[in-house]
Amino acid sequence: MEPTSLSATLSLQGRSPHSQRPAPQPRLKSQDLFRGTHELIIEHQGQEYRLRLTRNDKLILNK
Repeated sequence: MEPTSLSATLSLQGRSPHSQRPAPQPRLKSQDLFRGTHELIIEHQGQEYRLRLTRNDKLILNK
């Protein structure tokens, strides 16, 4: 049996048609992160990761 309405489809997926949307993802500008440098260190669960900005304006993340 195929659902014929949006509420039927959403209820099959376990959602209410009136449920709230998730909060928007935080957004950061790379200029704010790098602050004039080309490399920064990110600590995550006791590990260090290097985020680099290349000459071609690309981002590279290394462990």
